[in-house]
Amino acid sequence: MLALGGASWPRLGSDGHWVEALTQRGVRIAPLRPANCGFTVAWPDTFSKRFAGQPLKNVELRFGAHAVRGEAMIDRDGIEGGAIYALASVLRDEIARAGQATLRVALRPDLDRRRLIERLSKPRGKQSFSTYLRKAAGLAPVAIALLRESALGAKIDLPRLPPDDLAARINDVAIALTGTASLDRAISTAGGVGFDELDDAFMLRRLPGVFACGEMLDWEAPTGGYLLQASLATGAAAGRGALRWLAR
Repeated sequence: MLALGGASWPRLGSDGHWVEALTQRGVRIAPLRPANCGFTVAWPDTFSKRFAGQPLKNVELRFGAHAVRGEAMIDRDGIEGGAIYALASVLRDEIARAGQATLRVALRPDLDRRRLIERLSKPRGKQSFSTYLRKAAGLAPVAIALLRESALGAKIDLPRLPPDDLAARINDVAIALTGTASLDRAISTAGGVGFDELDDAFMLRRLPGVFACGEMLDWEAPTGGYLLQASLATGAAAGRGALRWLAR
C-alpha cells in the first residue's frame, strides 16, 4: 500500500522520490507541480522590505472568469494566502502557457462604486494623498502602496485622476505574477499517478498487489477539508481494494 504523498513537504518525507521508482516499472506519472501555492512578483525593494508579511484584507482577486474574495499576504518574493490558493491552479497553468499571469485586485470590493466615487469627490485640502486615500477610501498603507506601484507601472498619475477613474483603479489593481513559488513551499501537489494506471480498487495495473492512494495520485483540490477528505477517502477505498484482492 503506497501512501507516499506528493513532493511539497520534503522535510517531512513527502519528497516525490517514489516517482522514479514507479516510472522505471512503466507506471505513467504526470509531472508533480505546486498546488495551493504562492506566486512570485518582481516587487521593488522598497515595497517588499516595508510590506512583506502584511495582509491585504477583504479584497477580491480576479483572473479571467474566476473571482475569489478573501485575504492575501504580501511576502518578500511575491504573494500568497487563502484567496491566492483558491486561484492557484488557473494562475499556474497560465504561467506555464504564457510565461506570466496578470492578477487583478479589487481593494474595496464591498464598497458600492457610486459611494466610493462620492467619498473620493470630497476636497483633499492639505492632506497628503496617502492620508486622503486612507480616510476617504478606507485603504490600509499596504493597499495604498500596491495601488501606487500598479499606477507607476502603467505611468498613471493617481493624484490627478478624477474621482470616477480613481475609484475604478482602486478596484482594478494589476499584479504581474512571474512564476509559482517553489514546490517545497506549496501546501500540496498536483500531478502524480494517473487514474488510468489504477483499477477500480486503486491497484496499479502494471504491479498486481500494489495499491496507491492520497496525494500521490493525479488530482488536486482546495486546501483544508477538501484536500484531507480526498486523501482519506482514496486511502479507505484502496484499503478495501487490498482486502478484496487478498481474499481472492
